[in-house]
Parts: sequence; C-alpha cells; structure tokens
Amino acid sequence: MKITNLSLLFFLSLLAASPLQAKTYQVYFLGGQSNMVGFGFNRDLPEVLQSPISKVRIFNGAPRMDEAADGGNGHWAALQPGFGLNSDYQSGKYVFSDRFGPEVSFGHTIQQLAPDENVALIKYAWGGSALVDGASGFGSWDPNVSKVNQYDYFLNTVSQALGTADIDGDGEEDTLVPAGILWMQGEADAFDNERAAVQYLDNLNLQVKLMRAALHNNALPVVIGRITDSKHGQAQTVMQFSESVRNAQKAFTEIDRCAALSTATEDFAYADGDDWHYRSEGYIALGRDFAEKLHALKTQCTRG
Repeated sequence: MKITNLSLLFFLSLLAASPLQAKTYQVYFLGGQSNMVGFGFNRDLPEVLQSPISKVRIFNGAPRMDEAADGGNGHWAALQPGFGLNSDYQSGKYVFSDRFGPEVSFGHTIQQLAPDENVALIKYAWGGSALVDGASGFGSWDPNVSKVNQYDYFLNTVSQALGTADIDGDGEEDTLVPAGILWMQGEADAFDNERAAVQYLDNLNLQVKLMRAALHNNALPVVIGRITDSKHGQAQTVMQFSESVRNAQKAFTEIDRCAALSTATEDFAYADGDDWHYRSEGYIALGRDFAEKLHALKTQCTRG
C-alpha cells in the first residue's frame, strides 16, 4: 500500500511539473465596411450561436473614424455575439452590443469543417469606409495618404493580435498561423464616385497584397463578399456604380488563384427601411458561406 501511494504521489508530481499544452491557432482576418461590422440582432441567432464559444478566440480592433488615436486597439476574447454595430473597446475591455456580424457563424462553421484545428479570428471593420480617400464621408483604407486612416487601424489591430503571446489565457505561449482573409466591402466605392469605382480592381489588388504582407503570407487565401444593391424596390440602383464594383470583385477572384467570390449575398433581403444592410439571417448565411469557401480555398492553395 505504501509503495502504491508513493508511486501515485510521484505520478501526480510529474503532472504538476509538466507544462500545459501550448496551442497552434489558424488565424483568419475579417475586414471591410458595415456589412462586415454586422447589423444582425443577437436575439435572432439560433440557440447554438447564442453562447460564447471559448475554443474560438477573437480579437476585434476598436472601430474608429480616420485620424482617431486608438483605432484597432483590443484584446483576445471568446467568440460570442455582440461584436457587431455599436460594439467598442474602451478602458481595456470590450463593450458588447446587441448586434452581430458574419464572425459568429463563420467561427462556428470553420471549427466544424476543421474540428482538429484551433481557430482564432481577427476583425477590423468600419462602416462606410472606401478604398479611395475622399470617396465617402466615412474614411478610407487608402495606404497612399499621410493621415491616419482605416489602413493604419488594420495594421494596429493585426500587430496587437499577432503580438499577443497567450491568446487563450492558459499560461502557455500560443503559435498563431495566418490562414485566410475575408473581405466584405465596396458599397462606399460604388455609391457616387466614378473614380473610386473605376479604380476598384487595382485598389482591391493593392489592399489584398498589403493585407497578405501584414499577415506574413503572400499566397493567403482570400474570400471576397460580393456587394449587392437593394434598389429601393425599384429599377434604379442605390449605388450608381454598383455593377462596376461587382464586376471588379469578380475579376479579382478570376485573376488570383487563391481567391474566391462569395455570392451568397445575391439572395439576401435587406432590413426594413434600410437600403444598405442585410437582415439577421443574411449575416448568418454569409458567415457560413465564407467558411465553406475559405476551407475549400485552403486545400487548393496548399496544393501549389
């Protein structure tokens, strides 16, 4: 009995001395404008998507207008509803809202498609933002301007997120491997600025190139969410140059072998009285389609 007890104590001491298992996370960046921010209502989520999922981590950079001091600040947390419209990061903590975006169903779905992988999401999005400075009144991702803008907040978000040693708080340093980009943006460039619309393909090429560089992988899979136009229920479009931007998005995914176009948006209805934003079910469907497209792309791009 004495020998057995001593053996048990020795075994337990070995367990106590052994380090916790550090994890390797597949990291996905979600960026763009308001339909990436998310206008879905948390109350509309099915029960399976309502609760936090601790095994999927998210870093949501503080959304700010151009020339703010703290755009992109944040910290890692469990994926949950509340990272949509009116969410914020203040005084070192998240302020959760009653809204969600594509991140919720994307995180759940990509985890289901790759159950052996640990998943981490980095999100930064700002409503109304364009790729060209001055194309909208809501800031831009234009890297060719001297003022601080959405591109700088993206860099800050990514730098803070990837610079965190332990993203799940288990006391062990984690390894973060960028695995894909999701981009839902273009309405601002399509609205009423012909130059922004005509240059959209070139600007999208540059933006993706810079995002891949910031994430340390020049062949990172990218899924582009195709913009649609609510049309006010009439023949004319809300966005004067929507077809131009839609065509540019499609062209980009045809040129880039590690890119795909999410056309799930073509079937989405718009919120009542809102010409720009989808209903809750649209954001759920968009996140799922993003996950399926990106999962397939990862296999394709890995094959070389």
